[in-house]
Amino acid sequence: MALRVAIVGGGPAGACAAEVLAKAGIETFLLERKLDNVKPCGGAIPLCMVQEFDLPESIIDRKVRRMKMISPSNVEVNIGQTLKDDEYIGMVRREVFDQFLRDRAASLGAQLINGTMYKLDIPTTDKGKYKLHYADHSGDGLQGEDKTLEVDLVIGADGANSRVAKAIDAGDYNYAIAFQERIMLPPDKMDYYQDLAEMYVGDDVSPDFYAWVFPKYDHVAVGTGTMRPNQAKIKQLQAGIRQRAAAKLRGGKIIKVEAHPIPEHPRPRRVVGRVALVGDAAGTVTKSSGEGIYFAAKSARMCAEAIVEFSEKGARVPTEADLKVYIKRWDKMYGATYLVLDVLQRVFYRSDATREAFVEMCSDIDVQKLTFDSYLYKTVTVANPLTQLKITAKTLGSLIRGNALAP
Repeated sequence: MALRVAIVGGGPAGACAAEVLAKAGIETFLLERKLDNVKPCGGAIPLCMVQEFDLPESIIDRKVRRMKMISPSNVEVNIGQTLKDDEYIGMVRREVFDQFLRDRAASLGAQLINGTMYKLDIPTTDKGKYKLHYADHSGDGLQGEDKTLEVDLVIGADGANSRVAKAIDAGDYNYAIAFQERIMLPPDKMDYYQDLAEMYVGDDVSPDFYAWVFPKYDHVAVGTGTMRPNQAKIKQLQAGIRQRAAAKLRGGKIIKVEAHPIPEHPRPRRVVGRVALVGDAAGTVTKSSGEGIYFAAKSARMCAEAIVEFSEKGARVPTEADLKVYIKRWDKMYGATYLVLDVLQRVFYRSDATREAFVEMCSDIDVQKLTFDSYLYKTVTVANPLTQLKITAKTLGSLIRGNALAP
């Protein structure tokens, strides 16, 4: 028999899963409803992703080597002095980035379908087929042509509002809303952001995370995120970041407005039967930093690698137990990272006093090196004991000075 796999969602997660499966010779269908989809996303990718996923520099808009952390009282801390000459954070536009990954998967043999899945029939037997009902948008009709697809396995890579997750009753999770404006700046203002990204913290710009000004090819992305997703609140927070960065954005023109849900923690069930969830559908976004692109792509690659392994390159149908190995491997590799970032968010984003302490702490060279190494290379870097002790003392000192340890 020949294994057939359907991947619902053609973002970084779906495309990276399709690439691995197609490369192994497994019949792979990649279903994406909107091929020109633009997700409101800061678009930052770590250096290790460029290397690990063999990304060409042509799809990277900017190489950020300097960052400013800006406190609630507008204290600015410059970050980036620990970076080596060849180290940077990549800034991408999702419409360019996602298209590249989909095209690469298709070139290896994945069948790209421009369609929207609206129903998934679950088989009643262990070896039965999953049946996807979808609207094919490749024709001229607005509604799309109703079609079906039968497969042995399904990967849900269809984001926070995943229809695949609903179909398998994967359980709910809390989510935040990311809101972003793309702003075209005058040349002199754009020059300021040549290799610089800014992160603002404070109740006025986000009660839970941070707001950002990230440089793109010919504009900046200005946005915020919150776990309290009502429209009035989001507008208020976006007005806050526009006000804080007003002098640097003066003369700018809004060219696009975007909003999207972002998961806050993993779903209760990420594998059910022969269906696996990856990326935002599984809930792989990190706390504190809100980073999602690398972890979405990595989770999908690990899931696809498990399918290739346990299917013996498509010769047999993997079981639920086989697919759950991907979850065990994922949790073992990244569980500590998620735990550390969750604690950081709880401690430092509680109030403006704790945020002031956080920004003060970021001025320390040891903290910067530890943070950047962990981000760029996706390892929870362990400092030597003396450095670790020094960082702990400085952290406590910052919190005490900011009256941030009060309950």
